[in-house]
Amino acid sequence: MRVAVLFIDGVGIGRNDPDINPLSGRDHLLSWFQDAPPRSLPGAGQCFPVDTTFGIAGRPQSASNQTALLTGQPAPALIGRHVLGYPDAPLREILARHSLVKHLVAHGHTATFANCYPVAYLDALKLPRRPSDSAPEFTLTPAALRRLKASASTLAFAAGGVPLRTLDDARAGLALPHDITGDRARSRDLDVPTRTPDEAAEVFWRIAHEADFTFFEHYLADEAGHAQDFAAARDALDTFDAFARAVVARRPADARVLVCSDHGNVEDLSTRSHTLHPVPVLYFGPPAPELESLATVADVGRAVLRWWGGA
Repeated sequence: MRVAVLFIDGVGIGRNDPDINPLSGRDHLLSWFQDAPPRSLPGAGQCFPVDTTFGIAGRPQSASNQTALLTGQPAPALIGRHVLGYPDAPLREILARHSLVKHLVAHGHTATFANCYPVAYLDALKLPRRPSDSAPEFTLTPAALRRLKASASTLAFAAGGVPLRTLDDARAGLALPHDITGDRARSRDLDVPTRTPDEAAEVFWRIAHEADFTFFEHYLADEAGHAQDFAAARDALDTFDAFARAVVARRPADARVLVCSDHGNVEDLSTRSHTLHPVPVLYFGPPAPELESLATVADVGRAVLRWWGGA
């Protein structure tokens, strides 16, 4: 059995309103709406709306909800608040102890992160990485180094001792940039290949073929939501949808694919803030009746662990 998770930051279930929701009028896998009937998904896929608030006052945030997703622990409830951006000390402790990657590796399973990162970034944060023949791509100033923080996803894999992929891996066809196509990295003078979403899906399964658990992270939709940038939102969502559809179409019979988010945002561009909306969790694979009990984003991580007997 293989499990693949395609994570997209900041996509909730909003209203089917083309004035504020860039998913409206689009036949995307993630085009689910509060005021529209359920849709059918390719390959007998299923959608499970889940809560993002954990009953904690305030708006759900990336650091705490991504920690919940990647540990199976109700992180916001455990620390009593939502934490934006990057994990603080209590969240880092939860990731260090409960990372689902750590648990999988400890029980003899293999895990990998499909995204690539600059050597300079990984080395500055002292994160484990795959060997690279390349020198650091840039030099970080002391001020930049002080601001630099590790994401929940990189910390989850670091907790399991899994080395992260570099731009060398992307050039070798063994990693993907976070924007899928490579255009964002190239605009910043980073040397990565340009790929179509379909080509990126081929790379994804090349990576996933070697692991029991594979994770890919995409966050441009959340960026567009904060900027209230309709064109950027459409571009990010269109690209991710084309990629996700190609990943699902190539899914091996023994693989389970989950598409999920951490909180809402881009589905309501009338505000720069995250929303309180539920998020859709999409599933493609063999029958999995246990997913009917999904209630929060933390349950996604729990489901992954449960598929391997609790690991």
